[in-house]
Amino acid sequence: MISITDLDFHFGSRTLYDKASLHIKPKDKIGLIGLNGRGKSTLLRILVGEYKPDGGSISMSKEVSLGFLNQDLLSYDSHEPILIVAMQAFAEALDVQKKIDEVLLQFETDYTDDLVDKLAALQDRFEALGGYTMQARAEEILEGLGFTTEELQKPLKLFSGGWRMRVMLAKILLQQPSLLLLDEPTNHLDLPSIKWIENYLAGYEGAVIIVSHDREFLDRTTNTTVEVTGGKLVPYAGNYSFYIEEKEERNAIQKGAFENQQAQIKQAERFIERFKAKASKAKQAQSRVKALDKLERIEDVAADDAKVNIKFNFTVTPGRHILRMEHVGKKYGEKIIFRDTHVHIERGDKIALIGANGKGKSTLMRLVAGQEAPTNGNHQLGHNVIMAFYAQHQLESLRIDNEILQEMVEAGSKRSEMELRSVLGSFLFTGDEVYKKIKVLSGGEKSRVALAKTLISEANFLLLDEPTNHLDMQSVNILIQALDQYEGTYIVISHDRFFVENVANKIWYIEDYQLKEYPGTYAEYEQWQEDREKAAKKAGLASPSAPKPVKEEKKPVSNSEREANQHELKKVNKELKEVEGKVTTLEKELAVYEKQLADPNIYNNTAQLKDATMKFEQVKKELNRTNEQWEKLAEKAEQLEK
Repeated sequence: MISITDLDFHFGSRTLYDKASLHIKPKDKIGLIGLNGRGKSTLLRILVGEYKPDGGSISMSKEVSLGFLNQDLLSYDSHEPILIVAMQAFAEALDVQKKIDEVLLQFETDYTDDLVDKLAALQDRFEALGGYTMQARAEEILEGLGFTTEELQKPLKLFSGGWRMRVMLAKILLQQPSLLLLDEPTNHLDLPSIKWIENYLAGYEGAVIIVSHDREFLDRTTNTTVEVTGGKLVPYAGNYSFYIEEKEERNAIQKGAFENQQAQIKQAERFIERFKAKASKAKQAQSRVKALDKLERIEDVAADDAKVNIKFNFTVTPGRHILRMEHVGKKYGEKIIFRDTHVHIERGDKIALIGANGKGKSTLMRLVAGQEAPTNGNHQLGHNVIMAFYAQHQLESLRIDNEILQEMVEAGSKRSEMELRSVLGSFLFTGDEVYKKIKVLSGGEKSRVALAKTLISEANFLLLDEPTNHLDMQSVNILIQALDQYEGTYIVISHDRFFVENVANKIWYIEDYQLKEYPGTYAEYEQWQEDREKAAKKAGLASPSAPKPVKEEKKPVSNSEREANQHELKKVNKELKEVEGKVTTLEKELAVYEKQLADPNIYNNTAQLKDATMKFEQVKKELNRTNEQWEKLAEKAEQLEK
């Protein structure tokens, strides 16, 4: 499908690709991996033509279509509802629909056989393009990605960047390109949406290339792994877990070959040094010099896994109880987030708070941190508890004109420069890199600085909200090691299942507007939830995780208000009955015209066909408007009856 041959690409003096080659087949599901800055996203941009290679060739058949999800799409803005934005994927079908409307408009003043033929051809094309199902497909994908049915009609500009990215992902999935290019697709997805897209990609007919730091996601969506290393594209015939095992074996072989070659080189060098001055051996010595010059050197195995060794300083030891919150409720206006929930945190707890976005995870973190007050209930922080809170918005609090080392010094930990350099080294800032200005750092680098600042504090209780966002796999591994060495208590919010599995001994989740706890690892929790779902389904019960209706306390209604409501309800019910009658009449009328248009003989009578087609379209539009009117009245009546 696509062949990359001897690709060369440079950014200034830095070589990203040097004679790199790769063949992408129609059904490939490729995980593109490698350290940050090695050129993964660059390769995707080369494939879509945004960047031109400095050498080599990329050949693809004319039938190949590309869909590219990248972080630049965050800036896309529109006043259109998100459903309409997603349906822009059906550009040709929408164009045909527009032409059909134009022809129907022409029927009002002009009616010819040519126009009838044109309409029939357009309707056939519209059906072939899936025009009659495009809205249902768009709704299915948007709701799979976490949008509610009500939100589909809201303008794109009302949503945050992360939710806008979901809309753009939906649009690209609806286009069904022959090659999907997904650059960090899970960055803005919650766990239910990640699982949904995993299932979607499992059945996707085309090829997929995914750049992601989410190991679990790569394991579940890819069947090939390509590592970007040393300017080359190195393929592995399996998912990420397969790559890890295979890489270890290859590294062991390479390490052995390197050490054997080094031993041979040293032996040859000793021979040359010993006999180069002796006439009887000079020829042999010279021969070995030439052989060494021609020798293709085997490279040593590069150590990509940074080891972390951070000494955490606690000035005080907290008591057994870190935090207690009792009978906590939280509302924003009429929207309930929590009701009568309890939070108990003990010293040494390693808690992961997981679940869908919009359930109240970040709200709970702010309540725990004391940054937000509950609507009701109480909050009691334990004895000698020192808290530190990390969230993505805190990256903005980094002083952009500071150097990295200076930023760490000003964090107030009273550590020596050597200690701070050691911590920064663990977070991949070595040598003169510690003198880089904050303002020139990438999002991932800023995250590492902010995390390092959080970890060097004297806090014995950490709150970490999405700490793995924008981190590559090596940085996630560093954070896992750091938290493993941390002897305090922490809560993390994360959608990275590999990270959660490796840092948490308790799982928190929000269900039925209350905080619930599972006392075990994420893998154990996931199995438990799966068993619960199966048991509920077998018993014919609703999903345990589905929110149960909350009975709102009704405010007392005065007699005058009750009388006004009854009067209004009577009026609405009368209108509702009239509209119901109109719907019934229009449905019968539409059925008559449908029957006429289904009769093949009508196409022999141009005037009759014109009349039936025009009336069918008019009645159909009127019926849609009347149904909308009925729905609004029914909703109003339901509200008045409460």
